[in-house]
Amino acid sequence: MDKKIDRFSLNSRTIKQKLMVAFQLMSILPFLVCVYLVSNYILPKFGLKVDIVVSLVVSIFVALVGLLVIKEVFDRLTSVATQAKSIAAGDINRKLEVEHGDEVGELGNVLNQLTQRIRGNMDELKRYSEKTTEINLEIQKKIIILSNLMQVSSLISQGAKFEDILKIAIEKSRLLANSETAFLLFKKENEESFRVMVSDGAKADYLNTLEFGPKEDIYNKGLNLNKLLILDKQNLLSDNLTLDFLAKFQMKNCLTMPIFLRKRVKAVLGIANNRENFSYSRDDIELLEIFSKQIAIAIENDILAHRVESLEIKDLLTGLYNKAFITSRLQEEIKRAIVYQRPCAFVVFDIDNFKNYREKLGLINAEAALKKIAILVKDSITEVDRVGRTDADEFSLILPERNKRQALEVAEEIRKKVQSSFSQAQDINGCLTFSAGVSENPLDGVQAEQLITKARELLKKAKANGKNQVVVF
Repeated sequence: MDKKIDRFSLNSRTIKQKLMVAFQLMSILPFLVCVYLVSNYILPKFGLKVDIVVSLVVSIFVALVGLLVIKEVFDRLTSVATQAKSIAAGDINRKLEVEHGDEVGELGNVLNQLTQRIRGNMDELKRYSEKTTEINLEIQKKIIILSNLMQVSSLISQGAKFEDILKIAIEKSRLLANSETAFLLFKKENEESFRVMVSDGAKADYLNTLEFGPKEDIYNKGLNLNKLLILDKQNLLSDNLTLDFLAKFQMKNCLTMPIFLRKRVKAVLGIANNRENFSYSRDDIELLEIFSKQIAIAIENDILAHRVESLEIKDLLTGLYNKAFITSRLQEEIKRAIVYQRPCAFVVFDIDNFKNYREKLGLINAEAALKKIAILVKDSITEVDRVGRTDADEFSLILPERNKRQALEVAEEIRKKVQSSFSQAQDINGCLTFSAGVSENPLDGVQAEQLITKARELLKKAKANGKNQVVVF
């Protein structure tokens, strides 16, 4: 019965069928108008006909029904169009209400499906965007870290100071894994303990006081191993060792990397933080390993530089012997003098007001003055004597077979030559003089350091007494 009712209902019809019905209904109206005209103007001559009046009423009713059907169709179309515009403008959360199963209803369903799919795509794009942002941040971090590695490499290749290289390397290492602190434990020659040589970040002052000896479990089971050590939520140590780490470093998470030199652990590079539920990634480990290799190169270069320095005997600027050679040679001459019971004198010269000379006349003129003085001193001694530049503006002279009196004569001769050589300078700042102190073996000592110390004490007296003079004890 319901199926029969639906079959005669307009709601079950398509728009095409509804429009056809509306057209048919509205087309009756002109016909009825004609009937009306005939019934009013033609038929009255023959008498009033009731059936014609009834037809007229029915026609008007049918025309109104057709008009309402068309209005309902166009109202729904207008509603769908309005909501489609809102969706096109970006309101993808809007949902069309579908009341009928005709073409307009199908159009509404299609639009709802499209908006639902768009919402799904937008959510997916949002997730991709967030993931892309995270990836970009990670890439930027890696670029910064690689740039820092290049900076450390550049410092090493340029021969920067060892301390500066280590400081920069530790500062840059702290950028790894959101670390709060970074440190370098170092084991000096002929020592077994590790000491914090450089640290950066939180509690740096405290870390600089740390030392780890062979009697501690941290040393034997952690730092002195030939492999990295990881302490985080996924890599736990034994209870006692974990407590030792927390007590020593005061950090919950720690990653340390051994630095090898001649197949032995020379140093340990570490980073640490206090984050909860934290784990170190493979990238963190690989990057820390690269930093450790850079530091290993810096340590090796520093050791080689010290070896080269110890082998060098000449000052590069003046061509005279350097401090290491003078000290070593003085000790040899003292031993020889003791064996043969002969004197050996030592003289320390210092240029008066040389700092002012360098500031007023510049570095180039200062270096030229040092070279000139070196020649004057060298021309004033014999072949068995040795002269060296032992400080920036200090010269030292070893005089074998000479006592204090003879050494005083040599020193006075050099002092006069220097004063005379620079006395004709037009600028008063260009006038240089010498002050000196003289010591002798065995009266002032039987070790090189003793003679050097005594000569420098006398040099200070010469400076205090007005400069440009030689003082003998």
